[in-house]
Amino acid sequence: MISLVGAGPGADDLITVRGAERLKKAEVVVWASSLVPKSLLSYVENSDALIFDSAAMTLEDVLSIYTSNRDKQVVRLHSGDPSIYGAVQEQVDFLKANEIDFEIIPGVTSVAAAAAVLERELTIPGVSQSVVFTRLAKKTSASMPSNEHLENYARAGGTLCVFLSGAYPKELQRSLLVKGSRYDKDTTVAILVRVSWDDEVIKVTSLGELAETMKDVGARRTVLILVGDALSKEPLRSHLYSPDFAHKFRKKSLGDTVGRPTKALRSSL
Repeated sequence: MISLVGAGPGADDLITVRGAERLKKAEVVVWASSLVPKSLLSYVENSDALIFDSAAMTLEDVLSIYTSNRDKQVVRLHSGDPSIYGAVQEQVDFLKANEIDFEIIPGVTSVAAAAAVLERELTIPGVSQSVVFTRLAKKTSASMPSNEHLENYARAGGTLCVFLSGAYPKELQRSLLVKGSRYDKDTTVAILVRVSWDDEVIKVTSLGELAETMKDVGARRTVLILVGDALSKEPLRSHLYSPDFAHKFRKKSLGDTVGRPTKALRSSL
């Protein structure tokens, strides 16, 4: 069985229970030393397990490990969640075509870790109800559809989570401030490097100061940029728990609900 496991954003205890269990039983592990902390390998209990570092490997190198170990417990440890810039689909297609058993185990994204450390919700009522994961179209621009360039998302607004763009601070700032952008120079921006790692760096600034702040930070890799008013503006009250809003599980309140008792489930359940 090949297990494609999301390692989470970095911290050892932000891998899922299921992912950790697969590592414990692994006979072969393929991990990227440049993106996943080595400390996560401490979950591997098999002292005879083969550990391969994919940092200098090609796709073909990784696939050959799958083929030669198809009857073993193999874990491919991906950073964050495999579905986000994980290059996982080409592996899935190969495994299906070669009838090799596999599973995908999701992981905590760096965006989730970033929102937690910033103590912000990214979908603020009345401020932002959309979250976009995107990147600049630079070194690998051929893979970017023409309608998905960062400038288009800047004109739409919402909360942007920009990956793989730490090496281009000026271009990033310019794209976000394109003509017609819903953002301006005062829009809040968060720069997060290796969020949840021991050496994480977090800087909150304005869009007008983005390029200069990124230059001061100095990081070019493992940089996540969050942009939008959800990072700073006060929200409207959510309908979900509002007394004057009804849904399937609760009727609208007719009067003051302060102090109204709530029912607790029995601990024996």
